[in-house]
Amino acid sequence: MRAEGQALVDRIEASLALIRQSLDWEQALRRLDELSARVEDPNLWNDPKQAQAITREQKQLGDAVKAVNEISAEMSDAVEFVEMGEAEGDESVIKDGLNSLTTLADRADRDKVGALLSGEADSYDTYLEVHAGAGGTESQDWAEMLQRMYARWAERRGFKVEVVDYSAGEQAGIKSATLLIKGENAYGYAKTESGVHRLVRISPYDSSARRHTSFSSVWVYPVIDDDIEIEINPSDLKIDTYRASGAGGQHVNTTDSAVRITHQPTGIVVASQNDRSQHKNRATAMNMLKARLYEKELAEREAAASGEYQAKTEIGWGHQIRSYVLQPYQQVKDLRTGHVSTNPSDVLDGGLDQFITAALSQRVTGEKVDVEDVD
Repeated sequence: MRAEGQALVDRIEASLALIRQSLDWEQALRRLDELSARVEDPNLWNDPKQAQAITREQKQLGDAVKAVNEISAEMSDAVEFVEMGEAEGDESVIKDGLNSLTTLADRADRDKVGALLSGEADSYDTYLEVHAGAGGTESQDWAEMLQRMYARWAERRGFKVEVVDYSAGEQAGIKSATLLIKGENAYGYAKTESGVHRLVRISPYDSSARRHTSFSSVWVYPVIDDDIEIEINPSDLKIDTYRASGAGGQHVNTTDSAVRITHQPTGIVVASQNDRSQHKNRATAMNMLKARLYEKELAEREAAASGEYQAKTEIGWGHQIRSYVLQPYQQVKDLRTGHVSTNPSDVLDGGLDQFITAALSQRVTGEKVDVEDVD
């Protein structure tokens, strides 16, 4: 087979191998047989909650196994088609076969990411917090850039984005903001972004046009449903109310409708000010706190499995996961992916999916993701 076709086959096989590895293929097949047998049990629906969980797991696992088998079979057919065209010297047949392989390669890439997003909470909606680091206006401006970038990225993926909390900077930018991103696998896609993000640029706020380095932190945690029970002792909570900041009507800016909750044992702080009602903001903040505690529990469980976990509350400002340089002509370069654009949102949109795949692959295969840095 000519080199073009072989490259497509190699790409498909690499994706399928990663999917099989992430599923633990032999174990997945045994588990699917077990789930299918349980679904056929007429007594299953005596416990509706358990029955729903079992049928959901069976469908997810069955769809993944079916997709791998389909792609593998269709790849074999396309390869035979190309080889037949080459043997007969028929370029139209070869072209059709290569087109089929290209379509399969794209599908395998999509399914690969879907299979990697198989964590306990990956399918959930997600909260995404952005906090400006030290540095005043410069860092606050960078925090707002990040917040807008993530909102644009989510919207381009078809996710719904809501601003739950927003604290504006004194001169420009934001001190902090919390986004609620709703969509399939929203948490799974966004979770690799938790950490500290750095921007290096010639500051527009410096009259001497010196280069500045700014830091902002991003925290990502899943929205949990009512089936997940998180116990919180009311005596562990410090609840503050305050006047909402930013744009709003008479009621929003003249009453203490915003709510901030501090979980004193862990130091976790959440806030909500997107609603006129203090009661509704309190309920939203409580849901956010439960989500943070759930994410912390998930991370600790992963820690026990890998032995390499560092709690997000312990991540220092020197441990950035993503670095950007604002180059001449206002070009932004993502040093993690090498993606360059004049539009910061394009940088994120172009590089995020690429790094998500690499980061999730690292979790499955143990291979390291290279992160270029700048002095």
